[in-house]
Amino acid sequence: MRNRVIATGAATLVMALGLTACGGDGDGGGGEGKGKTIKVVAADYGDKASNASKIFWDKVAKDFEAANAGYKVDVQIINWNDIDKSVTSMVQAGNEPDILQTGGYADKVADDLLYKVDDVLSPATKANIVPAFAKAGEVKGAAYGIPWVSSSRVLFYNKTVFKAAGITKPPTTWAEVAEAAKKIKDKKAADTPYALPLGPEEAQGESMMWEMGNGGGYTDAGGKYTINSPQNIETFKWLQDNLVKPGLTYPNPASTDRKTAFADFAGGKVGMMNGHPSVVQMAQEGKVDYGVTTIPGKTGPLQNTLGVADWTMAFKDGKAEKEAVKKFLDFTYTKKNLVAFAEMYNFMPVTTDAVAEMKANPKHESLKPFFEALPTAKFYPVNDTAWDVISAEIKKTGGKAASEDPKTVLDDLQKKAEDAAKNAK
Repeated sequence: MRNRVIATGAATLVMALGLTACGGDGDGGGGEGKGKTIKVVAADYGDKASNASKIFWDKVAKDFEAANAGYKVDVQIINWNDIDKSVTSMVQAGNEPDILQTGGYADKVADDLLYKVDDVLSPATKANIVPAFAKAGEVKGAAYGIPWVSSSRVLFYNKTVFKAAGITKPPTTWAEVAEAAKKIKDKKAADTPYALPLGPEEAQGESMMWEMGNGGGYTDAGGKYTINSPQNIETFKWLQDNLVKPGLTYPNPASTDRKTAFADFAGGKVGMMNGHPSVVQMAQEGKVDYGVTTIPGKTGPLQNTLGVADWTMAFKDGKAEKEAVKKFLDFTYTKKNLVAFAEMYNFMPVTTDAVAEMKANPKHESLKPFFEALPTAKFYPVNDTAWDVISAEIKKTGGKAASEDPKTVLDDLQKKAEDAAKNAK
């Protein structure tokens, strides 16, 4: 989903990744040389030491080892900007993790790297996953991706900033967004009237929300890529002319990551922005008086917001026996653990019992708008085996469409998407 608050890390991590071995201690029925040490590689959703994902995974590993004598869990946490290329390096070095938690899975299906879900989850655990998310984990009718957490998106606005700028209600259209942003700038009510993060952390998310507001998106109804559609080109031209050039957002959205926008909003420096549930927690900690509303589209609020799920998967060529992997995944996907992770970042879980517990808990009242938006949300084409490659290209250059010629930028991405789709078949 990338549904997360990201901490930046050094690319030099890549060299170190191949040094972590997950040696076996017997084959245990999982294949010759397979063992009971489980290597887990996971993304870091935290933005500071106190909410680093390592805290969660280390506890799960410790609890699992205490409950399962003879097993060991080797946890490695990598920041979002590096995790995909780092895992690619691991695979190329023949040092695959046993379990990976990250933003996408389908590209690994194309390379025949993953176990099917049926091989590594018990029937009870599999049946507990919310059906819509379970379905999204399928490629050509077989499930490979195991949903991890989910989120939907809304527009956040700073009520104090709006009041100072004389704005009486949140915007419902693009024109109203631009009008409100101009008032905020004129009154110097916030450093950044509208936060537009189109940097490499999650350009594909912010882009899709704006594209949907103009009847666009990444694919048509038949799954064909339409990145350079007239609607998408028009969307970026509007952003450029109405937010970027007038100085109503960051000077260079293509180099601005979402973590920056979220932190600025939590610091009271942003008037409004699109965001997911973790912003609630950040805004509350920053004592920001905020409101949420449906994301504005060109002529009215979005009928379908962006929904995102992150994924867990198991590698066939990992060093642990299959039964060890299954045992650990079943342990991890208990209600207690999934609620703990979701609460850590104010996300929504993906299993029916965890969802029920959080919806029934009054302390999660702030998540109500997100739970309400999720059933009709639209998702990335995550089960397309070319999507991860295409998504990576959008992250690298897609944001430039808000400051350079949109048609040139999107035409280039369209060609790369078509090439990737062709190569994935």
